[in-house]
Amino acid sequence: NGIKALELANAAPPDLVLLDIMMPEMDGYEVCRRLKAEEATRSVPVIFLTAKTEVEDEELGFSLGAVDFIHKPISPPIVAARVKTHLEIKSWHDFLQNQNAWLQQQVEKRLTEINRLQDASIHVMVSLAEFRDETTGNHIQRTQEYMRLLALELAKKPQYSALLTASHIEQMSKSAPLHDIGKIAIPDHILLKPGKHTPEEFEVMKTHAQRGYDMLKRAGEHMGERGEFLTLAMEIAGGHHEKWDGSGYPNGLAGSDIPLSARLMAVADVFDALLARRPYKEPMTVEQAAAIIVEGRGKHFDPEVVDAFMAIQDDLCRFADMWADR
Repeated sequence: NGIKALELANAAPPDLVLLDIMMPEMDGYEVCRRLKAEEATRSVPVIFLTAKTEVEDEELGFSLGAVDFIHKPISPPIVAARVKTHLEIKSWHDFLQNQNAWLQQQVEKRLTEINRLQDASIHVMVSLAEFRDETTGNHIQRTQEYMRLLALELAKKPQYSALLTASHIEQMSKSAPLHDIGKIAIPDHILLKPGKHTPEEFEVMKTHAQRGYDMLKRAGEHMGERGEFLTLAMEIAGGHHEKWDGSGYPNGLAGSDIPLSARLMAVADVFDALLARRPYKEPMTVEQAAAIIVEGRGKHFDPEVVDAFMAIQDDLCRFADMWADR
């Protein structure tokens, strides 16, 4: 009885099912189909016992998930041998599934540990920058979020959707706090100077971009591989002062030769600097800062990043106010 067979199998999944094809109320094919449709019984081997010898019947049975056919009249030694064989196969299959599940858990555990170590490393490096320059802390938080919001907006454009995936944006956001890591190599009398820099001092200050890139590159070489996170961190640290028209530093890159991550940080970094209060300047209003960003479209900044900036200006301003230096 096919219905009774399903009730028994669902109540306590068996190790193997010997199934006739011709049964009252529900034939064996339908029972097999339903067994394979349920998670609890999907992996249970089904062996058909049948008087049917047509190739079409066997093709149908195998297509439904059966593992074997035993034709009537039945030979007990053959049945016993086939059952033993398929039980051994299932035992190995179950073992491998359990191994795969265990390995997957170990991989996920290791990835979690790596991510936590990565976060801790970022925190240590950012803390070094904060100890050197007390204005760095909220600036890092703000530029990180500005960059993330800009990337999410830019990802809506078809030409960027394949690159700016959720995972890529997450890695970009995690690496963003390291954009000014090179400043830890700048002498205190220049880095912490309360007034404007002299031309000579500014030349030294500009070296922080290349120094940050070099630091992160050496870290990647020490690890043996860079990975997405360090690659993005290097792009951002080394390229966030490059300009769309090629007049930036340290390498005078122009247009799309500047990594997209750096083009996003360029807007985020300048916007935050314009809104910030410094000993040598008062903060600009949001309207004034936005006007300068728009004025730099196609000159200082990637035009499409500026368009994204204008589209989410209200969101950026809300976050700027939330994390403003008090």
